[in-house]
Amino acid sequence: MRKLHVGIIGCGNISSIYFENCQTFQALDIIACADLDIERAKQKAEEYKVKAYSVEEMLADPSIDIVINLTIPAAHGQVTLKALEAGKHVYTEKPISISLEEGKAILELAYAKGLRVGGAPDTFLGGGIQTGIKLIEDGWIGRPVAANAFFMSSGMEEWHPNPDFFYQTGGGPMFDMGPYYITALISLIGSVKRVTGSASKSFAERVTPEGRKIPVEVPTHISGVLDFENGAVGSIVTSFDSWGNNLPRIEVYGEYGTLSIPDPNTFGGPVTYRRKGEKEFMDVPLTHGYRTNSRGIGLADMAEAILEDRPHRANMELNYHVLEIMHGFHIASEQGKHYHVSSEVKRPAPLDMTNQF
Repeated sequence: MRKLHVGIIGCGNISSIYFENCQTFQALDIIACADLDIERAKQKAEEYKVKAYSVEEMLADPSIDIVINLTIPAAHGQVTLKALEAGKHVYTEKPISISLEEGKAILELAYAKGLRVGGAPDTFLGGGIQTGIKLIEDGWIGRPVAANAFFMSSGMEEWHPNPDFFYQTGGGPMFDMGPYYITALISLIGSVKRVTGSASKSFAERVTPEGRKIPVEVPTHISGVLDFENGAVGSIVTSFDSWGNNLPRIEVYGEYGTLSIPDPNTFGGPVTYRRKGEKEFMDVPLTHGYRTNSRGIGLADMAEAILEDRPHRANMELNYHVLEIMHGFHIASEQGKHYHVSSEVKRPAPLDMTNQF
């Protein structure tokens, strides 16, 4: 299989797993990296034996087919647009943008230029969630009728070395972790047609362990309701305001049973199942591979899709649908009414149990 040449923009901590994993995928060859901090780019380039570029040099290099956008969320949209203007396919960390307007501009430009855009999260392609998808498709719970999803934490200042941006525009628990949960729900159940929500900024400031105060600009506890196209109703809570909880990550409720789905920020299990009439949940062996940290699998699928001229799974339409849903929760809270989702997507095609990228 021919390899597509890849360049990474953004050489922060998360870049390492992309460098490492992409070396194992058949259709990818990372040849360069760039960062606003050129010294950081040079360090990564030396570590992984690639070229160090400025951003402008990377976008000007005709040999680079795909740009991986690992910049901070606030820069995702502009970097992706610049890469598209330069004729590159793009795979971006989540979210695709922090604004709906910029997200739409990305879709329009990609369509106009005939280029692919894909993006994280691709954890829904891991063994855990793919097992859940197979169980639903095989009829284990019948028709899905409802779902719950919960991400609860005490916030990022407890452990993150640079937590400030989590509390600025484009941050908060919904924009940080919501993409994992909403993408998983869409892959399990399908497109969302309407949402409502309530959002609160519980504390005016956060305090790091060293005593530094961080002003809070965004809601830190969001409760949302999702009306799926197929009639199912879901609920989701994302919070930086919880010191502990005993909630599941994701559960899907069907006519004949319940599925408990693992943390969608991971790739593995466990998956558990309780059928109508039974008293206990049972563990279900995972049916698919990619059970450890496989970040980049969505990019590998996109690269193969480009070469094979087929749709890819972690696609820009899915990325934008998730972005609109997240904004919808906040808009509904501000306006006190339902938000009708204008975008619509097909559930990403399940992986074959033998898929090897």
